[in-house]
Amino acid sequence: MIPADNLQNMGSESAFAVLARATELATQGHDIINLGIGQPDFRTPEHIVEAGIRALRDGHHGYTPAPGMMALREAVSADVLRHRGVSVSAEQVMVVPGGKMTMFFAILMFGQPGAEILYPNPGFPIYESMIRYGGATAVPIELHESTGFSFRADEVLARLNDRSRLLIINSPGNPTGGVIDDAELDRLVAGLEAFPEVAVLSDEIYSRLLFDKRRHKSLLDYESIRDRVIVLDGWSKTYAMTGWRAGYGIWPDALVPYIEKMIVNANSCTNAATQMACIAALEGPQDSVETMRAAFAQRREVIVDLLDALPGFRCIRPGGAFYAFPNIEGTGRTSRDLGHDLLETCGVATIHGTSFGAMGEGFVRFSYAASMDNIRKAAQRISDYLG
Repeated sequence: MIPADNLQNMGSESAFAVLARATELATQGHDIINLGIGQPDFRTPEHIVEAGIRALRDGHHGYTPAPGMMALREAVSADVLRHRGVSVSAEQVMVVPGGKMTMFFAILMFGQPGAEILYPNPGFPIYESMIRYGGATAVPIELHESTGFSFRADEVLARLNDRSRLLIINSPGNPTGGVIDDAELDRLVAGLEAFPEVAVLSDEIYSRLLFDKRRHKSLLDYESIRDRVIVLDGWSKTYAMTGWRAGYGIWPDALVPYIEKMIVNANSCTNAATQMACIAALEGPQDSVETMRAAFAQRREVIVDLLDALPGFRCIRPGGAFYAFPNIEGTGRTSRDLGHDLLETCGVATIHGTSFGAMGEGFVRFSYAASMDNIRKAAQRISDYLG
Protein backbone atom coordinates (compact mmCIF):
# COMPACT_ATOMS: atom_id res chain seq x y z
CA MET A 1 0.00 0.00 0.00
CA ILE A 2 1.24 3.49 -0.89
CA PRO A 3 -0.60 6.35 0.90
CA ALA A 4 -0.79 9.74 -0.79
CA ASP A 5 2.32 11.89 -0.48
CA ASN A 6 0.50 14.74 1.26
CA LEU A 7 -0.16 12.54 4.30
CA GLN A 8 3.53 12.95 5.09
CA ASN A 9 2.85 16.66 5.59
CA MET A 10 0.14 16.12 8.19
CA GLY A 11 1.11 16.73 11.80
CA SER A 12 -0.77 15.88 14.97
CA GLU A 13 -1.72 17.34 18.35
CA SER A 14 0.67 16.49 21.16
CA ALA A 15 -1.98 17.01 23.84
CA PHE A 16 -3.54 13.68 22.93
CA ALA A 17 -0.19 11.88 22.96
CA VAL A 18 0.55 13.34 26.40
CA LEU A 19 -2.92 12.36 27.59
CA ALA A 20 -2.33 8.79 26.42
CA ARG A 21 1.04 8.61 28.20
CA ALA A 22 -0.35 10.19 31.37
CA THR A 23 -3.20 7.67 31.36
CA GLU A 24 -0.73 4.82 30.86
CA LEU A 25 1.39 5.99 33.80
CA ALA A 26 -1.71 6.38 35.97
CA THR A 27 -2.83 2.82 35.22
CA GLN A 28 0.62 1.67 36.32
CA GLY A 29 -0.01 3.24 39.70
CA HIS A 30 1.76 6.58 39.28
CA ASP A 31 0.15 9.69 40.77
CA ILE A 32 -0.31 11.92 37.72
CA ILE A 33 -1.54 15.52 37.75
CA ASN A 34 -2.79 16.39 34.27
CA LEU A 35 -2.20 20.04 33.39
CA GLY A 36 -1.83 19.14 29.74
CA ILE A 37 -5.20 18.48 28.16
CA GLY A 38 -7.20 21.54 27.15
CA GLN A 39 -10.65 20.79 28.44
CA PRO A 40 -12.70 22.16 31.35
CA ASP A 41 -12.68 19.97 34.44
CA PHE A 42 -16.35 20.82 35.01
CA ARG A 43 -19.25 18.52 34.17
CA THR A 44 -21.63 19.48 31.41
CA PRO A 45 -24.53 21.35 33.10
CA GLU A 46 -27.36 19.02 34.05
CA HIS A 47 -30.06 20.69 31.94
CA ILE A 48 -27.92 20.14 28.84
CA VAL A 49 -27.34 16.49 29.70
CA GLU A 50 -31.05 15.99 30.27
CA ALA A 51 -31.85 17.55 26.90
CA GLY A 52 -29.53 15.06 25.20
CA ILE A 53 -31.08 12.12 27.06
CA ARG A 54 -34.59 13.34 26.29
CA ALA A 55 -33.69 13.66 22.60
CA LEU A 56 -32.63 10.03 22.50
CA ARG A 57 -35.77 8.88 24.31
CA ASP A 58 -37.93 10.98 21.98
CA GLY A 59 -36.47 9.26 18.93
CA HIS A 60 -33.91 11.71 17.56
CA HIS A 61 -31.87 8.86 16.13
CA GLY A 62 -31.61 9.72 12.45
CA TYR A 63 -29.91 12.06 10.04
CA THR A 64 -30.45 15.79 10.25
CA PRO A 65 -29.91 18.36 7.49
CA ALA A 66 -26.21 18.56 6.70
CA PRO A 67 -25.74 22.13 8.04
CA GLY A 68 -27.61 21.26 11.25
CA MET A 69 -31.17 21.41 12.54
CA MET A 70 -32.75 24.73 11.67
CA ALA A 71 -33.82 25.17 15.30
CA LEU A 72 -30.19 24.97 16.38
CA ARG A 73 -28.95 27.25 13.63
CA GLU A 74 -31.57 29.80 14.67
CA ALA A 75 -30.47 29.43 18.30
CA VAL A 76 -26.87 30.12 17.27
CA SER A 77 -27.96 33.17 15.27
CA ALA A 78 -29.80 34.53 18.33
CA ASP A 79 -26.80 33.80 20.57
CA VAL A 80 -24.41 35.62 18.21
CA LEU A 81 -26.66 38.68 18.36
CA ARG A 82 -26.90 38.41 22.15
CA HIS A 83 -23.18 38.03 22.87
CA ARG A 84 -21.50 39.66 19.87
CA GLY A 85 -24.10 42.25 18.98
CA VAL A 86 -24.03 41.19 15.33
CA SER A 87 -26.91 39.93 13.21
CA VAL A 88 -26.20 36.82 11.13
CA SER A 89 -28.76 34.67 9.36
CA ALA A 90 -29.37 31.09 10.42
CA GLU A 91 -28.48 30.07 6.85
CA GLN A 92 -24.90 31.23 7.47
CA VAL A 93 -24.53 28.90 10.47
CA MET A 94 -22.99 25.50 9.75
CA VAL A 95 -23.11 23.00 12.63
CA VAL A 96 -20.25 20.49 12.62
CA PRO A 97 -18.93 17.74 14.95
CA GLY A 98 -16.40 19.87 16.84
CA GLY A 99 -14.60 23.14 16.27
CA LYS A 100 -11.76 21.46 14.38
CA MET A 101 -14.07 20.71 11.47
CA THR A 102 -14.57 24.40 10.71
CA MET A 103 -10.82 25.00 10.50
CA PHE A 104 -10.38 21.75 8.56
CA PHE A 105 -12.92 22.83 5.95
CA ALA A 106 -11.75 26.45 5.76
CA ILE A 107 -8.09 25.53 5.32
CA LEU A 108 -8.87 22.91 2.65
CA MET A 109 -11.19 25.37 0.90
CA PHE A 110 -8.42 27.94 0.46
CA GLY A 111 -5.31 25.78 0.54
CA GLN A 112 -3.64 24.42 -2.56
CA PRO A 113 -0.11 24.38 -4.01
CA GLY A 114 0.97 27.94 -4.77
CA ALA A 115 -1.33 29.48 -2.17
CA GLU A 116 -0.19 30.92 1.17
CA ILE A 117 -2.06 30.73 4.45
CA LEU A 118 -1.02 32.79 7.46
CA TYR A 119 -1.44 31.30 10.94
CA PRO A 120 -0.43 32.21 14.53
CA ASN A 121 2.82 30.74 15.87
CA PRO A 122 2.84 29.59 18.63
CA GLY A 123 -0.68 28.49 17.84
CA PHE A 124 -3.07 25.57 17.77
CA PRO A 125 -1.06 22.85 15.98
CA ILE A 126 -3.82 21.75 13.63
CA TYR A 127 -3.59 25.06 11.75
CA GLU A 128 -0.10 24.34 10.44
CA SER A 129 -0.81 20.63 10.04
CA MET A 130 -3.82 21.18 7.79
CA ILE A 131 -2.16 23.96 5.78
CA ARG A 132 0.71 21.64 4.89
CA TYR A 133 -1.64 18.73 4.21
CA GLY A 134 -3.65 20.85 1.76
CA GLY A 135 -0.50 21.82 -0.14
CA ALA A 136 -0.39 25.52 0.67
CA THR A 137 2.63 27.32 2.11
CA ALA A 138 2.30 27.90 5.87
CA VAL A 139 3.32 31.48 6.73
CA PRO A 140 3.73 32.03 10.49
CA ILE A 141 2.45 35.10 12.31
CA GLU A 142 4.91 35.37 15.17
CA LEU A 143 3.35 35.99 18.57
CA HIS A 144 5.70 37.50 21.12
CA GLU A 145 5.77 37.30 24.88
CA SER A 146 6.57 41.02 25.00
CA THR A 147 3.16 41.90 23.52
CA GLY A 148 1.21 39.46 25.69
CA PHE A 149 1.11 37.13 22.68
CA SER A 150 -0.94 39.56 20.64
CA PHE A 151 0.25 40.12 17.08
CA ARG A 152 1.56 43.32 15.55
CA ALA A 153 -0.75 44.29 12.69
CA ASP A 154 2.05 45.78 10.60
CA GLU A 155 3.99 42.52 10.75
CA VAL A 156 0.94 40.55 9.63
CA LEU A 157 0.16 42.90 6.76
CA ALA A 158 3.79 42.81 5.61
CA ARG A 159 3.46 39.06 5.02
CA LEU A 160 0.43 39.37 2.73
CA ASN A 161 0.89 39.22 -1.04
CA ASP A 162 -0.94 38.11 -4.18
CA ARG A 163 -0.53 34.45 -3.17
CA SER A 164 -2.20 34.92 0.22
CA ARG A 165 -5.57 33.20 0.40
CA LEU A 166 -6.43 32.87 4.10
CA LEU A 167 -5.45 34.54 7.35
CA ILE A 168 -6.09 32.67 10.62
CA ILE A 169 -6.35 34.51 13.93
CA ASN A 170 -7.23 33.14 17.37
CA SER A 171 -8.26 35.27 20.33
CA PRO A 172 -8.23 34.38 23.17
CA GLY A 173 -5.47 32.09 22.02
CA ASN A 174 -4.33 28.55 22.50
CA PRO A 175 -1.65 27.88 23.82
CA THR A 176 -0.82 31.32 25.18
CA GLY A 177 -4.08 32.66 26.60
CA GLY A 178 -3.20 35.84 24.71
CA VAL A 179 -5.88 38.32 23.68
CA ILE A 180 -5.41 40.42 20.57
CA ASP A 181 -5.21 44.11 21.33
CA ASP A 182 -8.22 46.01 19.96
CA ALA A 183 -6.03 48.70 18.39
CA GLU A 184 -4.00 46.06 16.54
CA LEU A 185 -7.20 44.45 15.32
CA ASP A 186 -8.41 47.82 14.04
CA ARG A 187 -5.13 48.35 12.18
CA LEU A 188 -5.25 44.86 10.71
CA VAL A 189 -8.77 45.27 9.37
CA ALA A 190 -7.90 48.66 7.86
CA GLY A 191 -4.89 47.13 6.14
CA LEU A 192 -6.89 44.21 4.80
CA GLU A 193 -8.75 46.61 2.53
CA ALA A 194 -5.71 46.42 0.25
CA PHE A 195 -6.09 42.63 0.03
CA PRO A 196 -9.74 42.02 -0.91
CA GLU A 197 -9.11 38.40 -1.97
CA VAL A 198 -7.83 37.28 1.44
CA ALA A 199 -10.38 35.43 3.58
CA VAL A 200 -10.09 35.43 7.38
CA LEU A 201 -10.72 32.51 9.72
CA SER A 202 -11.36 33.91 13.20
CA ASP A 203 -11.10 31.17 15.83
CA GLU A 204 -13.23 32.49 18.70
CA ILE A 205 -13.81 29.25 20.60
CA TYR A 206 -12.66 30.86 23.90
CA SER A 207 -14.67 34.06 23.42
CA ARG A 208 -16.67 33.65 26.66
CA LEU A 209 -13.55 32.95 28.76
CA LEU A 210 -12.04 36.40 29.25
CA PHE A 211 -10.62 38.04 32.38
CA ASP A 212 -10.02 41.51 33.82
CA LYS A 213 -13.34 42.84 32.48
CA ARG A 214 -12.20 42.39 28.90
CA ARG A 215 -14.87 42.41 26.19
CA HIS A 216 -14.54 40.04 23.29
CA LYS A 217 -14.10 41.83 19.98
CA SER A 218 -15.22 39.60 17.13
CA LEU A 219 -14.13 39.96 13.53
CA LEU A 220 -17.85 40.10 12.77
CA ASP A 221 -17.80 43.55 14.39
CA TYR A 222 -16.10 44.90 11.26
CA GLU A 223 -18.62 45.55 8.51
CA SER A 224 -15.88 46.19 5.93
CA ILE A 225 -14.65 42.59 5.97
CA ARG A 226 -17.71 40.68 7.18
CA ASP A 227 -18.31 39.24 3.71
CA ARG A 228 -15.01 37.31 3.93
CA VAL A 229 -14.86 36.35 7.61
CA ILE A 230 -15.42 32.79 8.81
CA VAL A 231 -16.00 32.57 12.57
CA LEU A 232 -15.22 29.35 14.42
CA ASP A 233 -17.01 28.72 17.71
CA GLY A 234 -18.80 25.95 19.54
CA TRP A 235 -19.88 24.41 22.80
CA SER A 236 -16.78 22.51 23.96
CA LYS A 237 -15.07 25.18 26.06
CA THR A 238 -18.00 27.39 26.99
CA TYR A 239 -20.30 24.64 28.25
CA ALA A 240 -17.77 21.93 29.16
CA MET A 241 -18.95 19.77 26.26
CA THR A 242 -15.67 18.59 24.72
CA GLY A 243 -16.80 14.97 24.39
CA TRP A 244 -20.13 15.85 22.81
CA ARG A 245 -18.30 16.97 19.64
CA ALA A 246 -20.25 19.99 18.57
CA GLY A 247 -19.07 23.20 16.96
CA TYR A 248 -20.24 25.69 14.41
CA GLY A 249 -18.95 28.08 11.80
CA ILE A 250 -20.47 31.34 10.63
CA TRP A 251 -19.76 31.54 6.90
CA PRO A 252 -20.10 34.35 4.36
CA ASP A 253 -23.09 33.85 2.07
CA ALA A 254 -20.83 33.30 -0.96
CA LEU A 255 -19.16 30.31 0.70
CA VAL A 256 -22.30 28.60 2.05
CA PRO A 257 -22.85 26.35 -1.01
CA TYR A 258 -19.25 25.13 -0.85
CA ILE A 259 -19.22 24.37 2.86
CA GLU A 260 -22.55 22.55 2.64
CA LYS A 261 -21.07 20.35 -0.06
CA MET A 262 -17.95 19.68 2.04
CA ILE A 263 -20.06 18.68 5.05
CA VAL A 264 -22.07 16.23 2.93
CA ASN A 265 -18.85 14.69 1.64
CA ALA A 266 -17.12 14.52 5.01
CA ASN A 267 -19.56 13.75 7.82
CA SER A 268 -23.15 13.98 6.49
CA CYS A 269 -24.36 15.76 9.63
CA THR A 270 -23.73 16.19 13.35
CA ASN A 271 -25.17 13.80 15.95
CA ALA A 272 -28.89 14.56 16.32
CA ALA A 273 -29.14 14.19 20.11
CA THR A 274 -26.05 16.35 20.57
CA GLN A 275 -27.71 19.08 18.52
CA MET A 276 -30.73 19.02 20.82
CA ALA A 277 -28.41 19.36 23.81
CA CYS A 278 -26.72 22.32 22.10
CA ILE A 279 -30.06 24.10 21.77
CA ALA A 280 -30.57 23.66 25.52
CA ALA A 281 -27.10 25.05 26.16
CA LEU A 282 -27.75 28.25 24.22
CA GLU A 283 -31.33 28.82 25.30
CA GLY A 284 -31.09 27.62 28.91
CA PRO A 285 -29.50 29.14 32.04
CA GLN A 286 -26.09 30.71 31.49
CA ASP A 287 -24.95 30.85 35.13
CA SER A 288 -22.70 27.81 34.66
CA VAL A 289 -20.65 29.73 32.10
CA GLU A 290 -19.90 32.52 34.55
CA THR A 291 -19.26 30.06 37.38
CA MET A 292 -16.65 28.30 35.28
CA ARG A 293 -15.10 31.54 34.03
CA ALA A 294 -14.83 32.91 37.56
CA ALA A 295 -13.17 29.69 38.73
CA PHE A 296 -10.64 29.91 35.91
CA ALA A 297 -9.96 33.55 36.82
CA GLN A 298 -9.11 32.54 40.39
CA ARG A 299 -6.92 29.66 39.26
CA ARG A 300 -5.12 31.96 36.83
CA GLU A 301 -3.99 34.19 39.66
CA VAL A 302 -2.63 31.24 41.62
CA ILE A 303 -0.90 29.37 38.80
CA VAL A 304 0.78 32.45 37.35
CA ASP A 305 2.24 33.40 40.73
CA LEU A 306 3.38 29.84 41.40
CA LEU A 307 4.99 29.42 37.98
CA ASP A 308 6.61 32.83 38.13
CA ALA A 309 8.27 31.82 41.40
CA LEU A 310 9.86 28.64 39.98
CA PRO A 311 13.61 28.71 39.27
CA GLY A 312 14.22 29.59 35.62
CA PHE A 313 10.55 30.35 34.91
CA ARG A 314 8.79 33.62 34.14
CA CYS A 315 5.10 33.80 33.38
CA ILE A 316 2.94 36.62 32.06
CA ARG A 317 -0.73 36.82 33.06
CA PRO A 318 -2.95 35.49 30.23
CA GLY A 319 -6.00 37.49 29.25
CA GLY A 320 -8.28 34.59 28.43
CA ALA A 321 -8.85 30.86 27.88
CA PHE A 322 -7.39 28.58 30.60
CA TYR A 323 -3.73 28.30 29.66
CA ALA A 324 -0.54 29.66 31.16
CA PHE A 325 2.48 29.72 28.85
CA PRO A 326 5.56 30.39 30.97
CA ASN A 327 8.99 31.10 29.53
CA ILE A 328 11.35 28.37 30.77
CA GLU A 329 14.57 29.50 29.06
CA GLY A 330 16.11 30.21 32.47
CA THR A 331 16.13 26.50 33.22
CA GLY A 332 18.62 25.88 30.42
CA ARG A 333 16.37 23.11 29.08
CA THR A 334 14.57 22.75 25.78
CA SER A 335 10.79 22.77 25.91
CA ARG A 336 10.53 19.15 24.79
CA ASP A 337 13.08 17.86 27.30
CA LEU A 338 11.57 19.72 30.21
CA GLY A 339 8.04 18.69 29.28
CA HIS A 340 9.14 15.06 29.09
CA ASP A 341 10.80 15.17 32.50
CA LEU A 342 7.92 16.96 34.18
CA LEU A 343 5.70 14.03 33.24
CA GLU A 344 8.09 11.12 33.69
CA THR A 345 9.88 12.40 36.80
CA CYS A 346 7.40 14.73 38.50
CA GLY A 347 4.13 13.17 37.41
CA VAL A 348 2.92 16.51 35.99
CA ALA A 349 1.54 16.42 32.45
CA THR A 350 2.15 19.58 30.41
CA ILE A 351 2.61 20.31 26.70
CA HIS A 352 5.99 21.45 25.43
CA GLY A 353 5.94 24.74 23.57
CA THR A 354 7.25 23.43 20.25
CA SER A 355 4.06 21.38 19.94
CA PHE A 356 2.56 24.73 18.94
CA GLY A 357 5.19 25.73 16.39
CA ALA A 358 8.81 26.82 16.24
CA MET A 359 8.05 30.03 18.15
CA GLY A 360 7.01 27.89 21.11
CA GLU A 361 10.58 26.92 21.91
CA GLY A 362 11.45 28.15 25.37
CA PHE A 363 7.89 27.77 26.67
CA VAL A 364 5.67 25.09 28.20
CA ARG A 365 1.87 25.13 28.25
CA PHE A 366 0.02 24.54 31.50
CA SER A 367 -3.75 24.10 31.50
CA TYR A 368 -5.33 25.41 34.66
CA ALA A 369 -8.57 23.58 33.92
CA ALA A 370 -7.73 21.59 37.04
CA SER A 371 -8.46 21.88 40.74
CA MET A 372 -6.66 24.47 42.84
CA ASP A 373 -5.26 21.67 44.96
CA ASN A 374 -3.74 19.94 41.93
CA ILE A 375 -2.30 23.20 40.64
CA ARG A 376 -0.53 23.80 43.95
CA LYS A 377 0.68 20.19 44.21
CA ALA A 378 2.02 20.32 40.66
CA ALA A 379 3.94 23.55 41.31
CA GLN A 380 5.46 22.04 44.45
CA ARG A 381 6.58 18.94 42.59
CA ILE A 382 8.20 21.04 39.87
CA SER A 383 9.87 23.27 42.48
CA ASP A 384 11.30 20.21 44.22
CA TYR A 385 12.51 18.86 40.89
CA LEU A 386 14.20 22.09 39.83
CA GLY A 387 15.59 22.41 43.32
